[in-house]
This record gives sequence, C-alpha cells and structure tokens, in this order.
Amino acid sequence: MRPKAYARAAVLVLTALLGAACTGPPDGPVESVSGQNRTPTALHRAALEAGDVPGYEISGDRSPDAVRGTPIADRAACEPLAEVMGEAPDGRARATVSRGLGSRRTPGLAVSASLSAYSAPDAKHLIAELRTALTRCGKEFTTVLDGRRAAYREVCAVPYAVKGDESVSWTASALAEGAPAPVHIVVVRQGTTIVRFMAINLSGRAPATAAVPHEVADRQLDKLARTGKS
Repeated sequence: MRPKAYARAAVLVLTALLGAACTGPPDGPVESVSGQNRTPTALHRAALEAGDVPGYEISGDRSPDAVRGTPIADRAACEPLAEVMGEAPDGRARATVSRGLGSRRTPGLAVSASLSAYSAPDAKHLIAELRTALTRCGKEFTTVLDGRRAAYREVCAVPYAVKGDESVSWTASALAEGAPAPVHIVVVRQGTTIVRFMAINLSGRAPATAAVPHEVADRQLDKLARTGKS
C-alpha cells in the first residue's frame, strides 16, 4: 500500500494527520536549531525525501480526505495528547512540514514524521505538557475532530532511545471504525524544532504492535542536525 492509501485508512483511526501533509507557513522569521532564523523553506529542506530511508516510500502530498485541524479531547488533562495528533503538535507551532512513509518490508505499517518550528520556551513547554498529560490523563481518552470520534485505550508512556535534546514516547490502542489499531507516538525536541513521529499498524493481525522504526527517527534527526548547521 502506498503512503497516500495508508493516510486515508489511518485518518479514520486517528482522526488526525498521520499521513503526509504540509501546513502553510506563517509570516515572519522562525528560529532554527542553530539559533538562526529557520524559514518554512528550511523545514522542507530538513524533512525526509524520497530515497532518504531505504525500504520506505515517502510522500509529501496531502491526502484528499485527510482531516484538517486539531482533535478535541474529552478531558482537559488529555488535551496535549489529543492536540499532538493534529496537523501541528499544538497551536504554538510557527510552521509544520510533514511526511508520510509506507513500509515496503512491514505490510500494514504506516509512519509519519513532521518538523515544527517553535520559540525556545514553547518547544520546552510542549514536552513538559505531554509528560504531565501522560501521568494525569489515565489509561483512556477520546477525541473528536471534524465530526469523527476516536477512542485511545491502554495509553502508556514507554521508553524510546532517540537522539535530540529531550523526548517523550507513548503507545495506545486506537479505535474509530473497525478493530483497534496499535499506535506509537514519539515527540522529540531538538533545539527549537519539535520532531513528531507516529506509527500505526493497520494490518489487523493479532497480536499487533506498532513502533516508530529507528531507521526513520534516526535519519530524520540526523538530517535536521545537518541542515541546522548549514
């Protein structure tokens, strides 16, 4: 299945932007991981492209039926976990560029990787808020976006070794239509850039698991570090 097809299926489960998309750039300069102005063009330059990750098809085109906007959680404590699954990690993002990846080796695995530019304080606050939400939200919450409801059960923080200044990682079982699908989300702060990875297993096989592939996370963070120095 190609990345766009993955995105169309995943959006029914996540009611969010799992597949490929590019959000519009804001006006004015945006800080970079190197302390200089990072423009939306620089975010595109740092994002994964075809050939960057062997074994994956990469797309930057928005799926025609992708859900736009920000999911709304049923409880205030869960809002950061819901918002991070929207078009941008939260409303403080100054620009976001996303990619959808379809695995050729693992049928049913869909992955997304996005880069978002933040101010330094806002980037740090986002990571802290996600950590707090994981401790306060409990093991289940629901979201609504564009009239579509999704339930996230078995929400659990999990360790994930990844580069960057700091990160937070969790898994959940997502249910919107049909059988539950395992989801894994990793959010990394690298300087003033928030890097967000999502993986979902749409195979429908039991037992099913989902994990953000390290080859995707490592190559994206390495590419961001390289472009931040240029």
